Amino acid sequence: MSVPPAAPGSSPATKTARQARITAILTGESVRSQAELAALLADDGVQVTQATLSRDLVELGAVRVRGKEGVLVYAVPGEGGERAAKTGVSQEILDARLARLCSELLVTAEASANIAVLRTPPGAANFLALAIDHSVMPSILGTIAGDDTVLLVSRDPQGGQDLAVRFLQLAEEAGGSQ
Repeated sequence: MSVPPAAPGSSPATKTARQARITAILTGESVRSQAELAALLADDGVQVTQATLSRDLVELGAVRVRGKEGVLVYAVPGEGGERAAKTGVSQEILDARLARLCSELLVTAEASANIAVLRTPPGAANFLALAIDHSVMPSILGTIAGDDTVLLVSRDPQGGQDLAVRFLQLAEEAGGSQ
């Protein structure tokens, strides 16, 4: 599907306004592709290139998850510290996605006190950290991701080892079911 050329004044005045519209669309309906999202934006008078839309989705932390109909749809994280992704996707599906990603991306997991350090292949840490954030694990206070390392901070002062073990188990369980 091609997007018609932009009409004068048809794009939001700011990047923030455009990204807010993208978030509203993704939380209101199931969107399967960037082309579909671009068409929905165009229907609202917002013209955007594929490259800009792709950057916006990355900046918004949008991920593709399996929706209610079983197809992959875009979802964005909740606002104001809400860790669950905003879409019609169940928490079970997000947790299954986390387990699958652990089996594919987790190289090692080590702990010290209330910290667990997860190692991934280069470039994969942010992807895994985002899935962890969306999984809503109450024992995790927060995540920080670098290029190949995810730092997990446990709410329990001695919970780092439990987190490391849990993520290794997730990787093993999902890896064994493939």
